[in-house]
Amino acid sequence: PPSHAHTHTHYSTSLEESCEGMAQGKHGAAGTAPSTHLSLCLEQKRMNINTCTQCLCLLLFVSVCPCVCVCSCECSSLSARHWHRTSNSSATLSSCVSMEPCACPEECMFTALSHADATFRKMEGYLRSRQLCDVILVAGERRIPAHRLVLSSVSDYFAAMFTSDVREAKQEEVKMEGVDPDALWVLVQYAYTGRLELREDTIESLLSASCLLQLSSVVQACCSFLMKQLHPSNCLGIRSYADAQGCNDLQRAAHAYTMEHFLEVVGGQEFLLLPVEEMEKLLTSDDVNVPDEETVVTSLLTWVAHDSVTRERHLPLLLAHIRLPLLQPQFLADLESNPLLRDSMECQRLLMEGMKYHLLPQRRPLLQSPRTRPRKATVGAMFAVGGMDATKGATSIEQYCLRRDTWRQVATMSGRRLQFGVAVLDGRLYVVGGRDGLKTLNTVECYNPHSKTWSVMPPMSTHRHGLGVAVLEGPMYAVGGHDGWSYLSTVERWDPQARQWSFVASMATPRSTVGVAVLNGKLYAVGGRDGSSCLRSVECFDPHTNRWNGCAPMAKRRGGVGVATWHGFLYAIGGHDAPASSLASRLSDCVERYDPQTDVWTAVAPMSISRDAVGVCLLGDRLYAVGGYDGQVYLNTVEAYDPQTNEWTQVHTQTHTRNKSLQSIYIYRLDLFSYSTHMTHIYIHAH
Repeated sequence: PPSHAHTHTHYSTSLEESCEGMAQGKHGAAGTAPSTHLSLCLEQKRMNINTCTQCLCLLLFVSVCPCVCVCSCECSSLSARHWHRTSNSSATLSSCVSMEPCACPEECMFTALSHADATFRKMEGYLRSRQLCDVILVAGERRIPAHRLVLSSVSDYFAAMFTSDVREAKQEEVKMEGVDPDALWVLVQYAYTGRLELREDTIESLLSASCLLQLSSVVQACCSFLMKQLHPSNCLGIRSYADAQGCNDLQRAAHAYTMEHFLEVVGGQEFLLLPVEEMEKLLTSDDVNVPDEETVVTSLLTWVAHDSVTRERHLPLLLAHIRLPLLQPQFLADLESNPLLRDSMECQRLLMEGMKYHLLPQRRPLLQSPRTRPRKATVGAMFAVGGMDATKGATSIEQYCLRRDTWRQVATMSGRRLQFGVAVLDGRLYVVGGRDGLKTLNTVECYNPHSKTWSVMPPMSTHRHGLGVAVLEGPMYAVGGHDGWSYLSTVERWDPQARQWSFVASMATPRSTVGVAVLNGKLYAVGGRDGSSCLRSVECFDPHTNRWNGCAPMAKRRGGVGVATWHGFLYAIGGHDAPASSLASRLSDCVERYDPQTDVWTAVAPMSISRDAVGVCLLGDRLYAVGGYDGQVYLNTVEAYDPQTNEWTQVHTQTHTRNKSLQSIYIYRLDLFSYSTHMTHIYIHAH
């Protein structure tokens, strides 16, 4: 390269000579432009001279014409490269050089793609040879040289230290208190190389150091590594460690793992060594994955017995977080005489509270507290069965998990059914009647969720669609509906012991798209259609007298209404107030509550949207409204009503959009203390 002392005139002369050589074919670069182009370039003096930023040698850019650009650099760091670009071909460069297309003959942009890697490799070499280092980090007995600029570039901690007006900013040696020396050395190397080895035996010290030094990328990598190592034997320790380090994502992951695998966790050593504060956190969680509340009580007593001398005094505090009213009466009675509990007046008071909940069921609405709220894993399952979708009718069955807030498909019906009834009996799901698009059905199918198999059951005597189905004191009832010709007031009862259907007393009014539920030992038929109009009227059936009696009517007419019960009240949700053929037909978002003690209906908070043919179910301590039709589209949205706060909240949506123009979504749950309840296409059954 020519000396930098050369004049600009010399550069121009050299450039002209270079271009003339290229025009004569003497230039060694591939893809040299035609001599006619170079001659034109020389004549028009369209030349530009710049300096190579890599080695400060002369870098010549010759803009021959808008379609040809030649770059020449003779420095040692960049061997001679030539870039030739024609109007109908793409530019090509070596992997270490990038040249943007010339915007005009006088401009060109050069980028060294490997510049950053090469620079950091050079600085790593300086670190290993201890050259140009301007700070020494002292951790324990270890002295680690480094460069302030590099440390500050990757660590917010060092950036704040070296750029602020603090003592360490000017010191040649900086003491690093509370940092593992080996972890610090690994992280200093990471600052230069971007590489890190994660191992089980060093991960905790590495995460602690990276949290202190505010190396967010390393923190994230360490947390991801620990998430993959979660196990029932270590999840409690990882959860506590993550909480102490402020690693929220890791803490949440470890907590979720603990909740999911609780039955395995309580059998480990970490559980027995938990401090009382951590034990309290476990007991207060709604997400503990247990089959029943008895399992939680047993785990608490096991923990106390491991060190009864120091832990027995904490029992009143911890027992207050147990859902005692939800325990079986016999289990409660056994607890009363437990040696760990019998001498504590506060523990005995809590046990008596649980007994009152069982002895006075009519007062349960007044006894509500956090201890009467069931844990999510103990409330059973909710199923959405069939229904109308955007095509011709869904055959899928979806299950909702309250604890995980997720839907998943679990089964498929053998064929298409619309406007059918569903109930749960002896742990099995019964699908009753309906229509297949051509005819009204009297067939019955039974699904076993444990074996995931279907069975064909004896058919009803009457073909019915738009019917309501519920289980009352053992037998299952099929109420009203339409037989394809007329609206029905007849009711059939299925005897699971005799395995046969028989008729019972008929309703006073024919009802199709009727809401059905069980409350206080009686079967309620709510609203529906009698052919000419939607109904406000309500009837209830007493199985012991085989008679239907009238109840107070609702404030609004409702066909396709969803019905559910909660702590002695009956709820009527959504529906429509007139046949679809009527121009005055309106869909409803209104909700009414019936008190059988006073025979009075009361309006409560409405849903967020109108829902006709909505599926309704009690799951835990909230009423769920699933799917339906809003007058425009079939819905897959779900919302839940909390009777204690009188508020509706949105819930995770279903996988499939579905509803029925009449009765379509069917849901049931298996719950220890629920009433055996059926409502328009929703059924709740005590198991």
